[in-house]
Amino acid sequence: MPDLSSGDSDPSSPSDETSSSRWFDKKSLLLAFGSIGVVFGDVGTSPLYTVKECFHGKHAIIPDPSNIFGVLSLIFWSMMIVVSIKYITFILRADNRGEGGIFALLSLLTSSDKKISATLKAALVFAGILGAGLLYGDGVITPAISVLSAVEGLEVATKAASPFVMPLTCVVLVCLFLLQHRGTKDIGKLFGPIMLIWFIAIAGFGLIQIFNEPRILLAINPFYAVDFFMRNSTHGIVVLGSVVLCITGCEALYADLGHFGKNAIRLSWLAFVCPALLCNYFGQGALLLGHPELNVNPFYGLVPRVLLYPMVGLATAATVIASQALISGAFSLTQQAAQLGLCPRMRIVHTSSDMQGQIYIPVVNYALMIACLGVVIGFKQSSGLAGAYGIAVTGTMIITSVLYFLVLINNWKWSVGKALSLVAIFIVFDVAYIIGNLFKIADGGWFPLFVAAIVAIAMTTWRKGRAELARKLIGARLPLDSFLAGVSKRKLPRVPGSAVFMTLSPEGTPPTLLHHIKHNHMLHEKVVLLSIRSIDSPNVPADERIKLDDLGQGFYRVVATYGYMQTPNVPRIMKDASPYGLLTEPMTTTFYLGRETLLTGGKSKMMRWRKAVFAFMSRNAGNPTAYFGIPANRVVELGTQIEL
Repeated sequence: MPDLSSGDSDPSSPSDETSSSRWFDKKSLLLAFGSIGVVFGDVGTSPLYTVKECFHGKHAIIPDPSNIFGVLSLIFWSMMIVVSIKYITFILRADNRGEGGIFALLSLLTSSDKKISATLKAALVFAGILGAGLLYGDGVITPAISVLSAVEGLEVATKAASPFVMPLTCVVLVCLFLLQHRGTKDIGKLFGPIMLIWFIAIAGFGLIQIFNEPRILLAINPFYAVDFFMRNSTHGIVVLGSVVLCITGCEALYADLGHFGKNAIRLSWLAFVCPALLCNYFGQGALLLGHPELNVNPFYGLVPRVLLYPMVGLATAATVIASQALISGAFSLTQQAAQLGLCPRMRIVHTSSDMQGQIYIPVVNYALMIACLGVVIGFKQSSGLAGAYGIAVTGTMIITSVLYFLVLINNWKWSVGKALSLVAIFIVFDVAYIIGNLFKIADGGWFPLFVAAIVAIAMTTWRKGRAELARKLIGARLPLDSFLAGVSKRKLPRVPGSAVFMTLSPEGTPPTLLHHIKHNHMLHEKVVLLSIRSIDSPNVPADERIKLDDLGQGFYRVVATYGYMQTPNVPRIMKDASPYGLLTEPMTTTFYLGRETLLTGGKSKMMRWRKAVFAFMSRNAGNPTAYFGIPANRVVELGTQIEL
């Protein structure tokens, strides 16, 4: 099994290449095979549209030999520098207890031993939120552009199919989203074999053309990329905005680190996926050298006519798999954001009993479905979505580069000069891609920026609102010592059973407990004050999760700690507390929850419009009973009004 130790180690160390983590053991090979279907679905389907966007469409360039060699050189070096070196070699080392993704980088920084100023921490959180917003935009665009590009192959077979491309794409997307509630456990078993066939097929079709025009391999020489920019100047930069489509999926690759480990991902990329993709890209270039008129769809131009319909079917299956990875990623991202306090609680359905990461969030699923259908109907063709796709990808990549630089100097103690010499190379590529895509903002690039802005406003408003709400609640709380002293004096009647009072903070007396005594004038034999907190780590082991304090008089304080990739379960917490001395009977336990009604007319640091947004989000937040897995027939809710 690949080494999934904490990323706090120096990334230059060879610890993950030691004999205890061999690349070619049986388990690593099985993981590498599985990663072909899950990790590389997005980047693996990019040949459907990358070369096409460079030579056909509004911002395309003439498919003459010099331009073909230049574009192929740019594609080759983009894949080498960005995917093979930046992500595969370096970024994958930045794991947070084995987990990857932009929130993992953010968590590494905020939990660093080196103290970070409040201003820098706020900037880092905002950067993470902005990156998450762009990833949501990616999650909308990937299913749309991938499936649309695959189905557009029907137009190559017959022009009579043109009116059916968009409706058929919508049908495929609706079916994809309606099946999400079943989970990916069973269908995931098909991912690897289908993507294996896909990569073999695209490599084979590409090799046939390379054998016909072997001179296309000269495009490996970076001189052709330099010459391309010298000849085309500004137009060359615009085309670079289309070249970036060949490296889509890098962030998904990094986010899936925890599922497969760095060695499995590296092995499958270097030994199989990358060579297959390069064969297809160079094959498309070779095809255009002899048949520049096929620039309308060079991917399907590689396919013999007799195999065209089967290839459209295989491409559609491959793009569905690529879409599945992004949709599942959106579910995981939402779960992490909720645990980190960046968005409201939502109903989470665990679709697998043995794989914690396989979840389904209905609200996110149907929001993505509506958004995907909207962009397909709105943009109509994959070319219209290409500009939007590039902005989403490049925006997230540059945020990752900056956060990685900070991890190098804060967590791994690299010197600024050493870290800058490495990351500067990455940022040069990132900035070049962004500049190339700026020309496409009016053609669709505005869409992921719009999505990112909406997500950023929502997450920052929720985070600020919850902080303000906590300040109000904690500031008005009665000290627990004073409350316990009052209980001792009043001699309230005690009834059999246990009462669990959910409380946001482990400090002070929960308002729900005070309201309970005020209205019911009694207490249960056992009273549990339960707080659930999340930390900047993906997982907390079960034996480290529970902290129990016996407060006397039958009162207990329980603090349960969860990672941002875990979903709290209150009945499980109560069961796990029994070895620590708190014995409760589920059938005689009542759970008390507070329900706040927010009034937005008070004085606070929040602007009025943000108060209104926060109040709306709070009213529509997921039911805590369902979110925390509490039996609905054992819940009592006590309301209170709070003025923000």
